[in-house]
Amino acid sequence: MRCIARALALSMVAGASAAAPDEDRLGASAGYPVAPSLAEAYRDRYIVGSFSAMDRIAPFCELAPAERPRALPKAATETVVHYRFAGRDLTLDDYMQRQRATAVLVVKDGELVAERYNYGRTDAMRMLSNSMAKTIVALALMKAHEDGLIRSFDDTAETYVPALKGSLYGGTRLSNLMRMASGARYVEEYSATDDRARFNAVVRREGTLAGLRSVTERAEPEGEVFNYAGAQTQVLGLVLRAATGRTLCDAVDAAIWKPIGAEAKATWLVNPVDGVEIASGAFNATVRDYARLGMMMAEDGVVDDGPERRTVVSREHLLDMTDAMRQPISFRPGRMAYHGGTYMGYGYQTWILPGSHRRFALLGVYG
Repeated sequence: MRCIARALALSMVAGASAAAPDEDRLGASAGYPVAPSLAEAYRDRYIVGSFSAMDRIAPFCELAPAERPRALPKAATETVVHYRFAGRDLTLDDYMQRQRATAVLVVKDGELVAERYNYGRTDAMRMLSNSMAKTIVALALMKAHEDGLIRSFDDTAETYVPALKGSLYGGTRLSNLMRMASGARYVEEYSATDDRARFNAVVRREGTLAGLRSVTERAEPEGEVFNYAGAQTQVLGLVLRAATGRTLCDAVDAAIWKPIGAEAKATWLVNPVDGVEIASGAFNATVRDYARLGMMMAEDGVVDDGPERRTVVSREHLLDMTDAMRQPISFRPGRMAYHGGTYMGYGYQTWILPGSHRRFALLGVYG
């Protein structure tokens, strides 16, 4: 049975009419300035301005929009969104006044039924998605598999990237990299001293391959334990580049971005040392184009755009990414341990939520 076409796009970083939370702290008096460098982009004063202008402060590549963008019409009547919290009945406008949300957009049955922006952001701005990019990489890998460029997800990464031969990640199956189950000892808690920080330092100094080869120790056998680590997506980005013979930007643009009917240009930040895209994050697009991406996934890989109906990614591959019952038991909601709880599960670079119906989400740090 097809999913009802429904998508919710949120960009909640530091991010209408009424005052949003912490405006002064977040740079309102200075017009939400863009950071002078990438190193300062995550400071409160700069985070709003920078998260909608990352490609002004760091090198990037571009993804072109579709020649004929997918229609995203506004509903004749806006849906009134209600929710209950602490015994009170609240609205979407109440939410925008209580949350650091830069944008909230809701699409139902192909129509834009609600849209809000905070902190002076607009629908024309490209918003940083952080780890939502991981799902985009997985979608492009699925398409590469359909095109015969990737033979099997049981292949190891070094099958496609010989420069990783003999390394931990090089000897790991693609399926386990996509499930965040390489088994590598790697702590990603966004501190200044965790393994992510050390990995990123090597990447910035010596390049992506050197960073990946610096991860050398397994804590668990591959495929058994979920351990969220962006370095695994960096491997997948290199695999996609090698398999397609294109940059990640070009491969995703051709396989995913244009086919979903994107309306605006998107950008992907690249590592200045080697020009390789930061596959684990750093993708920037308008909120409405994120909605178009969500609509395609909600429609099981199909874009139904008026007289034209096209398949972007096969339904079987979408189910492999998003269906809890297609994941090993220890990766399903209620069974998978993450940050002290078992609420969420994980498919191929995609979060899976519990419930009687299939539910999944693209999530990035800072919302």
